Amino acid sequence: MATRSSSSLPRRVALLLGALFVLGAHACSRATSAPAGTSKRSESVPLSVENHNWLDVVIYVVHDGQRTRLGLATASSSATFSLPLYFLGQGREVHLLGDPVGGHGSVTTETIVVQPGQSIVWTLETDLKRSYVGVF
Repeated sequence: MATRSSSSLPRRVALLLGALFVLGAHACSRATSAPAGTSKRSESVPLSVENHNWLDVVIYVVHDGQRTRLGLATASSSATFSLPLYFLGQGREVHLLGDPVGGHGSVTTETIVVQPGQSIVWTLETDLKRSYVGVF
């Protein structure tokens, strides 16, 4: 009987050490979580759209070669959107595109370079070709 218990002891120790190794490796592999409110995904750039046009305008952001719909800027009103920082990419460059609902001809901004902490104000005029954008 003494032979059995002595052979099972190293086996138990090996299983215990193996379990501790797996738990330790799992704990080390987890990314440390950032404090609340500091996550890169939660950071964003505010975009304010002042629509002086008589048509509703669908607002898009063009980034990294793709167009993403942000929402609708209702006629003769203002709308606020958030651009996640990952939309800005490495160069922190985007274009804004406005497509009037039921109208002809969309409007696109020039390349906008935005840094974290800045905001964008886009004013859509009655003649969309006269619209302008500012980064503050």
